[in-house]
Formats: sequence, C-alpha cells, structure tokens
Amino acid sequence: MIWILIALPAICGVLVFLPLIGRLTRTILVGAAAAHLSLVLLIWIARMVDVTPLLATTGLPTGALSIPMEAAGGWLGIDHLSLLVLTISSLLFMGASLYSLGYLGPERKQRIKALTDELHVNNQPDAMFAACLLMFLSATTVVATARHLGILWVAVEATTLATTPLIYFHRNRHSLEAAWKYLLLCSVGIAMALLGNFFLAVATAQGSGGELELLLPELQRHAGSMSPNWLRAAFLLMLVGYGTKMGLAPMHAWLPDAHSEAPSPVSALLSGALLNCAFLAILRMLGVLDAAEMGDFGRKMLVGFGLLSMLWAAAMLIFQTDFKRMLAYSSVEHMGILALGAGIGGIAATGSMFHALNHSLTKAALFLVAGNILARYKTKNIPDVRGLLSTMRGDAVLWIAGILAITGAPPFGLFTSELMILRGIVSDGHWIIAVAFLLALAIAFASMLWTLTRMTWGKVPEGIQLQDSSIRSMFSSSVPAVLLAGVLALGIWTADPVWRVVQAAAAVIGGNGGAQ
Repeated sequence: MIWILIALPAICGVLVFLPLIGRLTRTILVGAAAAHLSLVLLIWIARMVDVTPLLATTGLPTGALSIPMEAAGGWLGIDHLSLLVLTISSLLFMGASLYSLGYLGPERKQRIKALTDELHVNNQPDAMFAACLLMFLSATTVVATARHLGILWVAVEATTLATTPLIYFHRNRHSLEAAWKYLLLCSVGIAMALLGNFFLAVATAQGSGGELELLLPELQRHAGSMSPNWLRAAFLLMLVGYGTKMGLAPMHAWLPDAHSEAPSPVSALLSGALLNCAFLAILRMLGVLDAAEMGDFGRKMLVGFGLLSMLWAAAMLIFQTDFKRMLAYSSVEHMGILALGAGIGGIAATGSMFHALNHSLTKAALFLVAGNILARYKTKNIPDVRGLLSTMRGDAVLWIAGILAITGAPPFGLFTSELMILRGIVSDGHWIIAVAFLLALAIAFASMLWTLTRMTWGKVPEGIQLQDSSIRSMFSSSVPAVLLAGVLALGIWTADPVWRVVQAAAAVIGGNGGAQ
C-alpha cells in the first residue's frame, strides 16, 4: 500500500510528458489525486474498522483484507501522526487538482502565454505544472511515511525541488525572485538539517559505542545511551533547518514571497501541506529527545520559536497591502501556534495536532478564494479591491467565512484548537506565555478583520464588471466552500475516528486527550 501511494503520483507525473497520453493531462492529474485519496481512506478504514467478524462469515483467512502499514524493511511506515499528515496532504491535493482545472482549461493560453512562447510546445506548460504537482504529492507521501531520518531528509528536499518550478510558473520578475529566494533559503535550511543528521549519528556512536541506523524505533530504543550534548546539537540544527522550511521566524523570509507569487492552488498546497511536512520532521526528532528524557530542552526551543513567530507575524500583518502576502504571514503565525502547542505538551499538544488539520483546510480555502479575487480584479493590492459583495457575492461570503475562521472566531474548528492550546498553557501555569499568545491572536484578528472590511464593502473600482464574464472551472468556488464547510463541521462536532487519530498523533509528542 505504501509503495502504491508513493509510486502512483510519481508515475503519473512522468506519463503527462508522453506525446499522446500528455493530452489527458487534466484527467491524469485529477485521477491520480482521486486514487491517492481513495487509498488513504482505505487506510482509515483498516485502522478504524474491525473486519474480523465479516471475514469469519465468508470463510476467508483473518488477514485477507489487512493492509500492510510498513514497507522497505521498516524504513517506511504509517502511524497515527503519519496518517494525519498524509490525509491532510491527500485531501488538499484533491481540492487543488480540481481547482487547477481552471489553470489548465480554456484560459490556459492567456494565463501562461509567456511560458508557451518560451517552450514552443503548447502542451508542455500543462505537463510541467501537473508533473510538479504530482511529484510534490509523491514527496509529501514519503515525508509522512518515513521512519528513517535520512529518508525523511531526502523527501523534504524533494518537496523543495518539486515546488520551485511551480512558484516560477508565471514567469515574471517577482516570481523569479520568489523562486530563487525559496530555493536558496530552503536549501540552506535543509543543509543544516543534514548536519543535524550527522550530529545525531555521532551522538549514537559516542553514547553506545557503535553507530546506529537512523531508524526512529531504534533511535528511541537506544536514546538513553546517546551523548546528550551531541543530541542537543542535532536537535537544534534540525529545528533551525526544518524550521526554515516550516516558516518559523526568523527563518521565514522565503515564505511571504513564495506564497504570494505562486499560482493559487500551489499556494494552497504550500501553506496547507508543505509546512506540515517540515513540522512533522521536527516532531520526529522531538520524539527521540523524549525517549532520551531530554524533551524539556526541545520543548523550550519550540515554545521560544513559536512565540517569536506569532508575535512577528502579527506585527507584519498590520502593514500588509497585498492580500496573498497577508495570508502568507498568517501562515507564519499559525506555524508558531503549532510549535507552541507542541512545546507546551499535554492537552496543548493535542490542540496543536487538531490545529494543523483546521489550519490546513482553512488556509487552502482562503488561497483558492484569493485566486478567484485576483482573476477578477487583476491585482493583489488591498486598496484596489473594493466591493466584493457587489462583484463576487459567492466568493465574498467564502472570503468572510475564511477570514473569520483563520482568526479563530467561533464556531469554526480553529477556535476549538486555539482554546485547547490556551487551556494547556494556563493549566501549566505559563501566564506570561498565555498573555503573549492572546496578544498575538488579538493583533492578527484586528488586522485581518480590518482588511476584510475594506475589501468586502465600499465602492467598486472603475473597470470591474459586476458580473463574471471569465470562463472559470465549476470547482473554483465549490472546492473552497467544501473545505470551509469541513472546518465549520470540525468546530461544531468532530467525528470519533478523526478525534481518535488526532489524540493518537498527539500522544507521539507527549499529548493527551481533551474534551471534544
């Protein structure tokens, strides 16, 4: 099963370049996304449903319908944390693929004329776009299932290589700058993470007298015998390295440019899926520290970077004049929330895992709606976007709902997850952290609400048609609507299977259950 999840999008990414099959680029993209999501749902069923009684009535052996949860001799595997990240990535990829039909549909020639002129092949831009998306899905699947820290490092680097051409998709000066900044800073970060792997190897050799493989179960089993100093150094390097990819301040400099210049479905995946992959890598290393009884050291680092990210992003949100950059800085803030919750532990860690799910769905929806607004107004400049309720009533409602959700307003799921994190902070007696947490949330709420009011109401600028005359995919508004409906549902009532996976994922980093 794991090999199929990895190989399916990778093979489809190659197929789109073939002369005849490449004409079915959109079909292949959406088909691969649907197949991947279906396989992930099968894993959920295998985790949650006991089919033994059913097999007994059919006379089949007990393991006839079992799905292997390990591959490659244990180097790949699916635990509950893997399943949560994998589900988020697959679900968002399905939505982004459907939304992308507008990018690869009737308006393709107008959207990417510069690119087609450069390559002199009409189908090639479509193929490049789809192939990079599919390779990204394959890489994120490896990140989610990797149990070897070396494999994890390679997969995180692969996500960088797969998404860089997507950031440069529009082929202009700003997208070129964003792509180079993304590639350079993330490469520096991933180099530091590699050095952290080397330090971890030294820690195993110094402590146990013989170097261990970087397999998570083996590292956790022998963590108590590792050299403490080398282990701390390894964690710091990985935190800074993968924290760069996650967008934690002050290593976040690539994120606002990349998320702002990439096509909207790509921005949705960068914010909703890519950042979670880097967070997962940090959590894997935190698990090794916990096994070595040095978890407090790692958690203090996470709390520090988390608070810094929240406060820095909140301050930057005040001055934003580009609505896609505003969403990007919001992602920096929410990555800080995730790090802070994981660092506090307990119910806050459970809230952090729940927040990862809610943030991914909400931010993906917002970036997709932002793409619709950009397509109508032809600008990302907030002062030039007025009267959304008059020009794009359906998208305006989604924009209002999305902004309220991302700022933690009830009854959306982010209100619940942020409340759980605050409860964990207060229950541990960290009153200064609680005040800083609430201050950052309040500033972000006020800034984004002010932007929302300016964009939604007011006089419509001249030249903007009240009716949409452009040809857009039927999924342009329906996909973000479904995502936001999911966030609303998670805030009102969380299905028991989802809650069990969230709690089990939090248990990996020292979380415990909380009230639904």
